[in-house]
Amino acid sequence: MEIYLDSNAIRQIRLAALDAIEDGDTETLREELIEAFTDADIEEIERRVDAVDFFDFISDILEEWGGDDVDELFEVLEGQLTDADVDLKYAGETEEAGDDDEEEDAGDTAAAGDDDEEDEDEDEDEEDAEEGEEAAF
Repeated sequence: MEIYLDSNAIRQIRLAALDAIEDGDTETLREELIEAFTDADIEEIERRVDAVDFFDFISDILEEWGGDDVDELFEVLEGQLTDADVDLKYAGETEEAGDDDEEEDAGDTAAAGDDDEEDEDEDEDEEDAEEGEEAAF
């Protein structure tokens, strides 16, 4: 089974994790983690894991997390879900990567446009030179 987290959920979890690191309070982080999953996702995870309910599952993840690195939190989450045969995907990362590619393509297009203008300038210079030569004869 695959579960996708959208970019908004990932952002909210990251912000809550940073707050938890600073404040030492994981309650908001727990809420953000729970809200990141749909009801159907939660039901499926509960069916697959040994935890009595999803709240306990998230509590176990937060206990396992070292509390000092956001990326480690996602690694623990992925690990716990993998143990339950659930593959966690980050839909937002795929979209963001696509946005980066589009920006690069746009930059390439602009650069290509600049090249075209330079080529046109060179062509005009050559035509002017040819006209000058013809006038000389």
